[in-house]
Order: sequence, then structure tokens, then C-alpha cells
Amino acid sequence: MASDSNTHHKSPRNQQQKLVSTMIKQGFISDPFLSPSRLNSLSPPPTFRPVPSPTLSPNLNQSPTLFEMMSLEQARESKPPPDAHKKLQERISAILSQSPFHNVNSDNNWGVGDVRLTIAARDEESDGGGQTLAFRVSMDLHRTVLAAKSRFFAEKLRRSGTHSVEILECDDVEVYVHAVVLIYCEDLKAKLMGMEVSKILALLQVFSAFLFDDGIIACLEYLEAVPWSEKEEERVVSHLNQLQLDGSRTDDVLQRVIAEPSTSSRVDDIFLKLSTGMLQAKNDKARREMKILISQLLREETVDKLEISRETLYHLCHRCLSSLVLCLSEATCLDESTQDRGILMGEIAREADNIQWVVDILIDRKIGDEFVKLWAEQKELAILHSKIPTMYRHEISKITAQLCIAIGRGHILVPKDTRFSLLSTWLEALYEDFGWMRRASRAVDKKLVEEGLSQTILTLPLPQQQSILLNWFHRFLNRGDDCPNIQRAFEIWWRRAFVKQYLIGSQLQITICDYPN
Repeated sequence: MASDSNTHHKSPRNQQQKLVSTMIKQGFISDPFLSPSRLNSLSPPPTFRPVPSPTLSPNLNQSPTLFEMMSLEQARESKPPPDAHKKLQERISAILSQSPFHNVNSDNNWGVGDVRLTIAARDEESDGGGQTLAFRVSMDLHRTVLAAKSRFFAEKLRRSGTHSVEILECDDVEVYVHAVVLIYCEDLKAKLMGMEVSKILALLQVFSAFLFDDGIIACLEYLEAVPWSEKEEERVVSHLNQLQLDGSRTDDVLQRVIAEPSTSSRVDDIFLKLSTGMLQAKNDKARREMKILISQLLREETVDKLEISRETLYHLCHRCLSSLVLCLSEATCLDESTQDRGILMGEIAREADNIQWVVDILIDRKIGDEFVKLWAEQKELAILHSKIPTMYRHEISKITAQLCIAIGRGHILVPKDTRFSLLSTWLEALYEDFGWMRRASRAVDKKLVEEGLSQTILTLPLPQQQSILLNWFHRFLNRGDDCPNIQRAFEIWWRRAFVKQYLIGSQLQITICDYPN
């Protein structure tokens, strides 16, 4: 069927209707694959349409020149194409120059090209005369090759003879041209070698549209073998999900990032193993680094927040507390001159640091209330603590400071009896160790500890505030900077007790008045 080669460029409605009618007759738009719902949503789908088969130009019997293959409508404009189009043309020229169908001396039995394939870009520009001009590339291809490699082309090129087909409104002409060239290649794996993941994904999208199985498999094998950045990882998963390829083909690729649905028990088991090994580690530097890493990972926002059970975290707390009691018990029995004493004191500091790490997780997950009660009940541990030199034990008092800061900020809510019990058990030890805490650890924020302690004291009933703050007053006069400065809490208590003196009525009086009707 012959037609004027320029008819498909005109815009009148009757020409469009004729083209649509011709497309329907030839079966080019009846294929459900062409509907937007079947094409992946990574970019608006290109429009595939045939041009009524014209009588091919005489030079079709000769090898087409590169200039003929790069048939650009912009040549009709008086001014040169934009720089972007120039660069695009150069890249496409380089791709076509290496294509098998461009080399007339290549050993093949394809014969003369009998399919004129034109690929046109989505973005169009006006030529100033009412016509729209799109960047387009034309190639003379071979029906036998296209039909053998691509199920899409096999369906569309069923009849013999010459064909002229357009692929319109492409977001990336270069990728479509490259995909067509790769259809002719025998060793696709070698051709894909060294390409960026983004380019492979773009080719995979076109291969999927062409139903080019060998190309799809080659891209998936490539993606399975090469490393990805985290950004590329998200794109790979997104592309494969949207392309909706056969799951048996994509499973190998996605196994890198998708595991079996996790369960709480599985998460707990892994976390418990990691934490147990980390808390018992001998290398202090490695242990600190891994604690920071695990804490950061647990705080990361995810769709389904990683849930570590309360039981698992408190299991670690009890284990660390038992180890700490054992270390302190052994330390009180050792002679000052014993060489093992230094090693044992290092273990005390390590166990205290371990508890601080777990408590930090409890506070972050708003389940630290039970530990406040547990720590307040450690009467035996507090007694052992008082028998150890301050330089070795001050890490333990950092646990108390940590809890007071959380209570003072409202991050832990516990009854007043538990708050008072906490201070009754550990406040004296905190006073004694505060000087060492402040000097020996850069991580301790003196003002933060003092503010947390002040706020915790001020949450107690007024008589308990008075008892604690009067005791602090005399201690501070003797110890100075080696004692927490909580005079702000002292001021507030004083005003509550002697200045404001709120009065609360003992009963509510209600007066009932009867009005005449």
C-alpha cells in the first residue's frame, strides 16, 4: 500500500482519522500491550504506529548512509538545532555507527532492509509556520531479525513485504535506538558490560515494551551481578515492581534486598545475638562504634518500625545488672595492690556503659518506666558501690543521671513513690561521683545533669523536696563544684513553701436558689 511519505506529518483532523483507520486495519493499535495500563508507569508510554507502507526509495537497495539514518526534521528550520539536540545527535550517531545493520560488509544473510523504523521524541518545537517538528531518527531494518527476536515486532510484521513503522512520543530516543541496535547483537552480555545501572533500567523498560526476551534476561542478569548504590537500589526495586515482569525472572535480582516477611521473634533473635556479642566485646573502640551504629539503625524511620520486644531489652538489662553486681562483689574482696584490680575496674566501667546503652534504647522507645523501678531497688548494688574507689565507680552514677534527665524531660513517667525511691537509693552516690563524672567524661553535660536532677526533685511532694534540698544545701556549701548545683530547684521549693503558699478548699460549696414561678 503506497502513500505520500509526508502525509503522516500533517496535522488536519481528516489525515489523523485516516491514519487511525489504517492502524486499526493493520492491527497496530489493537494489541493490548499498547494501552497505558500495560506499559510501565515510569514514563508516559510512547505511541507505536505504522505509516501506510510506501514504495521504498531507490536508495533502500543500497547501504544507507549515516546521514540518511539520522533523518532529522529540524533540518527544515533555518537555524541550527539546539546544543542539546546536537549532543543527542552525536551520541546516536556513535551508537548507529557500531550497529550490525549499518555495516554493509558484515557477514549476515539479512539482505536489504525491508522495515523503515522511525523513532520520534516527545518534545516538539514549532518551525514558525504552524508545523511542529520533533527530533526523529529513521533506520532501515530487517523483518526477519525483528520478528525472530521480538514478539512485539513478530506480531506487527506478520505480513511479508516492506513496512514503515513509527514509534512516537518517546521520552528518550537514544535509549530506544540503542535497544533496537542491541536486538541485532548476539553477545548481549558483552555489550551491556560497564553500563551504569540507570542505563540498564532504561533499556530493560524498552526491551519489556518490545517483548524482547533475550534482552530482558540479559538486563536482569546484569542487575543481579553488579553492585548498587542505595539510590540505585531504590530505583531497581521500583522499576521491577512497575514493569511487572515474570516473578521467576526477577527473584534472583530482588533477593539482594527482599527477605522473607520478618516476624517479631526473628527480629528479637537477631538483635539479642548482636547485642550479646557487642556487650561482651573486649575491644573498647569497636564496641563503642557498634553501639553507635546499632542505635542509629534502630532510630531510622521505616514504614514498619523495627520492633524489639520489651522482654528482650529487659532481658539484656537483667543480664548486665547481674554482671555488674558480680564485678563489684569481686572488687570489694581484692587487695589494693592486686594487679587484677585494674582489669576488674575496667569491667565495671564496661558493664555500666552497657546498661547506659540499653537504657537509652528503652527511653527512646518510651518503655523505660520499668527500669526506673528496677534501678531504684538495687540496694545491694548501691552498698557495694560505696565500697569502691570513686575513680572506678563513677560510670555507675551516670545511669542515675541518665534516668533523672529522662524523668525531668517527661520521657519517663513513673509514680512519685518510684521517683523518691530512685533518689533515696542513688542520690548520695551521684553526689559523691559528680566531680569525677564531670572531669573524667567529656560526654557528661554538667548543666543537663543538674537540670534533670532539679526537675526530678521538684516532681516530688513538698515535704520530700524539702528533705532532699536541705541536705543538698549543706553538702554544696562543703563540696562546691564537686556537687551538682541545683540552686534553681532550691529557689522554686522555697517559693512554693514560704511565698506562694497555695490554699486548696477542703470542700465545694453549692448554693441552691428557688425562684418563684
